[in-house]
Amino acid sequence: MTMSTDDVISLLKNNGYRITKQRKVIVDVIMNSKFNNSKDIYFNVRSVDDSIGLATVYRMINLLEDLNVIKKIDMISL
Repeated sequence: MTMSTDDVISLLKNNGYRITKQRKVIVDVIMNSKFNNSKDIYFNVRSVDDSIGLATVYRMINLLEDLNVIKKIDMISL
């Protein structure tokens, strides 16, 4: 099942997280695009709102991983 931005926002609310403008932007970018890595997410978020910092994006990525919204894939190059 694919979650929508609204589903993720509801999940965050139901788990006691405040829904800030920054969190909405990050969730929207993540849920509506495909990425190869966290830096890509960061640069896309910054193109929408350049006041959002790298640490904020990484914290949100980790939170979404903890809530099983997204899954990190570790890749090893040989």
